[in-house]
Amino acid sequence: MVNYLDLKRINDSFEPELSGVVDGVVRSGWYLFGEHVRRFEQRFARYCGVRHCVGVGNGLDALTLIFMSYVSMGRMREGDEVIVPANTYIASILAILRAGLKPVLCEPDWETCNISPRRLKELVSERTKAVMVVHLYGRVCRMDEVDAVARQHGLWVVEDCAQAHGVSYKGKKAGALGHAAGFSFYPGKNLGALGDAGAVTTDDEELAGRVRMLANYGSSAKYVHPYVGINSRLDELQAAVLGLKLDRLDEDNARRRMIARKYTEGIKNPIIILPQMEKDEEAHVFHVFTVFSPQRDALRRHLSERGVQALVHYPIPPHRQGALAEYAGLSLPVTERIHREELSLPMSPLLTDEEVKEVVEAVNSFNG
Repeated sequence: MVNYLDLKRINDSFEPELSGVVDGVVRSGWYLFGEHVRRFEQRFARYCGVRHCVGVGNGLDALTLIFMSYVSMGRMREGDEVIVPANTYIASILAILRAGLKPVLCEPDWETCNISPRRLKELVSERTKAVMVVHLYGRVCRMDEVDAVARQHGLWVVEDCAQAHGVSYKGKKAGALGHAAGFSFYPGKNLGALGDAGAVTTDDEELAGRVRMLANYGSSAKYVHPYVGINSRLDELQAAVLGLKLDRLDEDNARRRMIARKYTEGIKNPIIILPQMEKDEEAHVFHVFTVFSPQRDALRRHLSERGVQALVHYPIPPHRQGALAEYAGLSLPVTERIHREELSLPMSPLLTDEEVKEVVEAVNSFNG
């Protein structure tokens, strides 16, 4: 069986160092606001190429806190609009709603599955104050075109980097491509913790300070709470684990790209649409390797019968979710096609060449 993702296998590959750092934290007696968090924040900020990193509890909180901070600082008002890709995972949209703002759903480009700069420009209104880009599947957005629209209309640019750890655009890493960025370190990410964890990165010192306060109950000093905040912390255990794994992130991403090349070179089935490969290899870190087919569900069953586990990211588009019923009437044909035809093949830096070959052969043997 070729598993889609074997987290135990990945974590075992960091042994015995992984158990060592976990044991060190447990024995230290210090579990929050400690040296591991401070060190990881500093290192991850440097890695992304920004001045500030604030560790938080998870990726959803990271994005929510950015928008909460903008509202708290008076840069945005409740009810302002934020343009967001229509085909993203629902967390991107929930972050906007949690901050009292209004999501405006934008169709992606079919070729990249990322936000369409042309459609983005068409959706800007007097109430638009920000655009959220999502580097979906690990492919970086076309930031020059997005930035041109943002500058023209004075918009804040927020990156959802939940699937984009280490990806670059013209030599600059995700997390430093907008005014602020939210990261998730969910265990299955390219840089994954042993539980939930997240971070905000930015060059904006005022924003970083406000995010830090709002994540700590709105507190500026112990028992002093000038703002209405939440409780969202990156703990010492997760920070220690992330610090260890950060050392290998670029190496693991390089292996992901190698596997993606083997897939694209080996899969010859005309029923399958492969992702377009970027000329700049650094522009994709293949958190997910996506293929598309009108016969997606039959293909998935076929792969399962051949011992290959494939997943769907994601079966139901956000505007068809009950939580977003007010958007159900939208016509979003590109988004709906992506969600109807997408299938994710196994992807992990620890997949062997033999396992990749098994996947390729299983895909090529599908005849509908």
